[in-house]
Amino acid sequence: MKYHITTNQAASVALSDIPVVDYAEFYHDVDEKLRNDEVHIGHYFAHPEKGEQLRMICLLLNDKTGQILITSYVVAYYDECELPSLTARHAEVHPFEREITERYGIRFSDMPWAKPLRFPFDRFDKRSSMDNYPFYTMEGSTLHEVNVGPIHAGIIEPGAFRFICNGERVLHLEIALGYQHRGVEHAFTATRNRLRQMLLSESIAGDSAIAHSTAFAEALEKLATTPQPKSKNLEIERVVALELERMAMQIADTGALSMDIGYQLGQVACEALRTVVINTTQAWCGNRFGKGLIRPAGTNFPLTEKKVALILNHVADVRRRYHEVAEDLKSSPTILARFEQCGIVQREDMVRIGGVGQAARAGGLERDLRTTHPWGAYRTEIRHERIIEQAGDVMARLLVRCREVLQSADYIKQLLTNFKPEAQSPKPDFALKLKAESLSFGLVEGWRGETCHVVITDSEGEIAACRIKDPSLHNWLGLALAVRGEGISDFPICNKSFNLSYCGHDL
Repeated sequence: MKYHITTNQAASVALSDIPVVDYAEFYHDVDEKLRNDEVHIGHYFAHPEKGEQLRMICLLLNDKTGQILITSYVVAYYDECELPSLTARHAEVHPFEREITERYGIRFSDMPWAKPLRFPFDRFDKRSSMDNYPFYTMEGSTLHEVNVGPIHAGIIEPGAFRFICNGERVLHLEIALGYQHRGVEHAFTATRNRLRQMLLSESIAGDSAIAHSTAFAEALEKLATTPQPKSKNLEIERVVALELERMAMQIADTGALSMDIGYQLGQVACEALRTVVINTTQAWCGNRFGKGLIRPAGTNFPLTEKKVALILNHVADVRRRYHEVAEDLKSSPTILARFEQCGIVQREDMVRIGGVGQAARAGGLERDLRTTHPWGAYRTEIRHERIIEQAGDVMARLLVRCREVLQSADYIKQLLTNFKPEAQSPKPDFALKLKAESLSFGLVEGWRGETCHVVITDSEGEIAACRIKDPSLHNWLGLALAVRGEGISDFPICNKSFNLSYCGHDL
């Protein structure tokens, strides 16, 4: 089959250079490629074009070669035919086919899970609502259902969890999201103000502001009509920001897991350490979550010698203290008894669902964009070594976090030890002119995993579509698999061990 072959460092591609193939050819070739564990879907979505037709665009990522393969097929917007479903063969395709059906009414004949994905405001069937979501049911005199949400105790975003249990044992969990109805992707096309678009990108998921804004900025820079090579310092600063975000959130999750089993020392220690990390980010750019730090083609907050010294000092202190916490966690019989052999999702299941991030790596799946599809300073300054655990349980997901915190601290030290601030750093360019009728993508390994922004421009070089994939899109199904066969009381620690994003899903 025909593909446009590119990499994560290449510039944008003209829409006319992306092959258009018959669906039968698309189906058979993608089916064949996804049989290889080293290939997975980066994104797959429908884009309305002129003449009442939909162009389905698919990005396939080859984790062995580093190539990114882009292809497409076209269907009429009001076409009544049904397409064979790839989900029937590859579970990882399910969120993409469900969204295409939900938004545009395109049906897949043998789709095993033809349910709404997000309930967007512009969905094809307005009769479809959260009130009539078709939860899976099972019959049996010994079975009962437990419903959690959509309104949760404490400060948490909305989502409905429907458990089917036999006594205390979970037989099935179905997770229904989409309560927020934010219309984020539409908002990118509703304004031509580049600064406002950047603000939107860093507001998609508050705990991943750096990952999402970096993905969007990278996509914009690839589309520039006169691309300027990024300075070495700017590339280093973006990686430092990403690794600080990784440290902060992995430490926070360590504390959350400690809290859920009543290990108060681990909880309060991690809360204090996370505070040091996010306060370091605030000292750098004025915001604890890094909002305002990432901007296209430049920065308003270049690192100075004073800020570099502060970051190095704080990171070294956090690394030392967190290492002590992690060693305590790994040697506690109580913690091991709760976390080991609980919530197991093995490699083969992670492959099937398209799992990404630390949850996939905890199950033995070596999937990390910093190694397979590097960009920026990950390509020039750091040779990233993936952190892999094999057990796939709650403990494995904790261990990946513990090791990644220390690794991130080491990367920051490596990048900043001999860092020389520039006399004049490049300023952001909010008047960046973009190539017309082109497609680009930003692929970033955020702390949760693979974050993807695909940007398409119209004939005037304005953004016609921004299609976003948060890593949680794949991994919610992993959480559902993790609790099968477990006691329902173990759901909180399974949930915390994934820590998925409601708002990253509810675009």
